[in-house]
Amino acid sequence: MTGGPNFGVGRIRWAWFMVGSLILLLLPAVTGTNTPTLLLIWALFALSLGLMWGFAGILSFGHAAYFGLGAYTYAIASTNVGESTGPLLLAIIVPAAFAAVIGAMMFYGRISDVYMGVITLVVTLILFKFMNATAGDAYKIGTARLGGFNGIPAFPVLNVPGDTSIQIFGTPFYYLVAVLLMLCYLLCRWILSSYFGRVLIGIRENEARVELLGYSAPLYKTAIFTISAAMAGLAGCLFANWAEIVTPGVFSLGQSAEVIIWTIVGGLGTLAGPIIGAIVLGYLKLLLGQQTLIDNSLVLGLILVLVVLLLPSGLLPALTRWRVRRDRASVSRRQASSTRRRRGNRSDG
Repeated sequence: MTGGPNFGVGRIRWAWFMVGSLILLLLPAVTGTNTPTLLLIWALFALSLGLMWGFAGILSFGHAAYFGLGAYTYAIASTNVGESTGPLLLAIIVPAAFAAVIGAMMFYGRISDVYMGVITLVVTLILFKFMNATAGDAYKIGTARLGGFNGIPAFPVLNVPGDTSIQIFGTPFYYLVAVLLMLCYLLCRWILSSYFGRVLIGIRENEARVELLGYSAPLYKTAIFTISAAMAGLAGCLFANWAEIVTPGVFSLGQSAEVIIWTIVGGLGTLAGPIIGAIVLGYLKLLLGQQTLIDNSLVLGLILVLVVLLLPSGLLPALTRWRVRRDRASVSRRQASSTRRRRGNRSDG
């Protein structure tokens, strides 16, 4: 699956956007913020993959590499600096720079999709194995010990820029995550509505034709690969602040597999689909984690199989098509009823 229906590419449905924003605004009034914050972080992570995969046709099997790099970069930098503003920016820049190098090598090297998937997967495996092997005093960057499989705990969390005495956690942190998710969504919409976004969609549909028109497909693909990694790094940074510990698990294959499942189930070729998929399946994962009878992976795998078989385009496109068919059927019924009334009036005359 490398593409999908693009419902409203580049167009923002402001009514739905305002409804979603209002729900996020009022949610802390009816429930705690710990779980919703985590779900929104996962939604941002899924959005980063959905932008690249759904609209440029680039599937990264190791997208967790950039999520993990963002988390580790923030933890290491904040431990050394003691303040969060610079580390937050680095958590975006480092994954983006890493992805730019990897992407340039792959795309300018004309590596096929299969080998590209293998390379991204191997990169994640290397990072996972390496971080697990960094136990001991020899593995530290500045004052930050990498900690091996124990990870990096107790690093400074986000604070108000310039004032380390005011930390951002709890409900304020939830609102920060929600605002960042909304801003990234708007950024993605702006990208897709721009000249750059239209070229990306052209590359997804027919890369050879786009290059015949004079565009550099490797350049555009490297650019969106970098942007996607930057968003994933931001999600990883936010996750580190939510968990207050970073372990090699952020690089795990399970993390990479889950974000792919979220994107497919929510709806590939949409922006809201990956967000919805991450929130729904992420919440289901947390619920299943409270019991030991059923394995989470089996349930997620079963959901993926059912969606691919019954709703191959994902939940959101399926709901959109159902609503369109319903509206058309309603219009047809009204037209038929109007026709019958006119015929009845003529018969009476």
